[in-house]
Amino acid sequence: MKQRTFLALGLLVCLLLAGVASYYASAHPDGLEHVAEQTGFIDTAEDSATADSPLADYSTRGVEDARLSGGIAGVVGVVVMLLLSAGLFWGLRRRGDSVNTADEAEAEAARTHTDSRT
Repeated sequence: MKQRTFLALGLLVCLLLAGVASYYASAHPDGLEHVAEQTGFIDTAEDSATADSPLADYSTRGVEDARLSGGIAGVVGVVVMLLLSAGLFWGLRRRGDSVNTADEAEAEAARTHTDSRT
C-alpha cells in the first residue's frame, strides 16, 4: 500500500471516529466532574477561560442537535490537530535537513582542508 493511501485511509478513519463515534458518546459527566459531584466541591468550580469559545464543552455553538454538535466539534478537533501536527513535523523536518546539510558541509570542508595539506 502506498504511503499516501495509508495516510488518507488513516485520516478517514479518524474523521469517522470523531464525527460518528462521538454521536454515541456518553452524556454523563467525565471522571473529574463525577468525583467533584460525589465529594461535594463541584460548586467551587470556575469556568475555563475558553468556556465561551465556539467549540467549548465538546459541542459546537449554534448547532441545536447535541449529537450533531458533538460530531462537528470532533471533526473540527481532528482537522485542527492534523494541521498543527503536520506543521510541527514539517518545520522540524526542514530544520533537521538544514542541520544535516550544515554538518555535511563542515565535514566536507574539513576533508578538503586535510587533503590540501598532504
